[in-house]
Amino acid sequence: MEEKLMSRKKPTYPIGEKLQEYLNKYNRATQIPVFYDDLLRFSGGINIYDKNDKDTLWISVYYPEHERKEIEESLKRVYAILHSDGNENVLPFLSVTAIDYCTFGNSKPFRIKVNNIFNDNYTYFYVKKADASRIYGLDLEHILSPNRINFLVYKDTLIEEHIVGIPGDVFISDYLEDCDDVGKAQLAKEFVKFNERCMILLLGDMRSYNYVVIPTHDFDHIKYKIRAIDFDQQAYEGNFKVYKPHIFKENFRMVELVSNRLRDKSIEQYREEERAVLAKRIITSKNRLRRLLKCMTQDKISSEENLKQLRSQLYDYTMDMKFKRAKSMGQIVKTALAFVKRNYEDVSMKRIMEARY
Repeated sequence: MEEKLMSRKKPTYPIGEKLQEYLNKYNRATQIPVFYDDLLRFSGGINIYDKNDKDTLWISVYYPEHERKEIEESLKRVYAILHSDGNENVLPFLSVTAIDYCTFGNSKPFRIKVNNIFNDNYTYFYVKKADASRIYGLDLEHILSPNRINFLVYKDTLIEEHIVGIPGDVFISDYLEDCDDVGKAQLAKEFVKFNERCMILLLGDMRSYNYVVIPTHDFDHIKYKIRAIDFDQQAYEGNFKVYKPHIFKENFRMVELVSNRLRDKSIEQYREEERAVLAKRIITSKNRLRRLLKCMTQDKISSEENLKQLRSQLYDYTMDMKFKRAKSMGQIVKTALAFVKRNYEDVSMKRIMEARY
């Protein structure tokens, strides 16, 4: 099914001058001492398996002795830049204990594990090839979702912080059945909202391993949030179905949960709630969002074929001529956000008039 939905290989789109100016303005750009290509010089690797002896498609890599120390020192400096604004006083307390390389997917990231040598607390960050469409996805998520994302860009290298949570596929297979009825209903609600947000922001390929489930204890029960962790397919594919998480077979059990736990009226209520919250974020973040969308509308982050297909499908879905006239993927995203904002303002005005008269 996914083979028909999605392209086999997505190209990497370079960071243009306008986007670079935007990154500079909002402190996303910085100078770092190591590039993605530097990490590719590993001399070997060992496959990493999970607790069930299943290949994770990550390999733990190692470097020649004469390069290893320099690379580890550089990565500790990157950690300091990402988490403490470059404060080098923390460096003596840090140790790079693992450099892992993912052999699966488009971005082929490196995952860096950094330990505090005194208390053994650790965290991860990722080193990836910078891609304009991914960066747009990261910043749209930062501005318009309930989540905040810390990332840095230097030339052709992207540094992303680790997003904590249980990978969706692991949660579905190992934890879902143990949730109580209240938890399952809450998960169903969150999946509806997550599905709506991805569709509006054109964040594609949210198969279960591309998002995490975050459980939070709240008095006598556990609340759940669903959060995207992979932004590789931001506004790239031409098939509108790619931007609907419920389409993918990997999410079937979540879709089944929605069907079993929520009525149609509740589903529509949660979709409306998500659109309303999104509209409020659009309004309150209008200056930064306007600058980002200005860059995005002028940028090329997909093929002409994908653009034509998506704008045609979105016109059929909304009957809004602005989608049909869109000349870039960024313009489609801008039109979608304007559509949500306009509908929210129309509903708000209607309620005001009804209350008045």
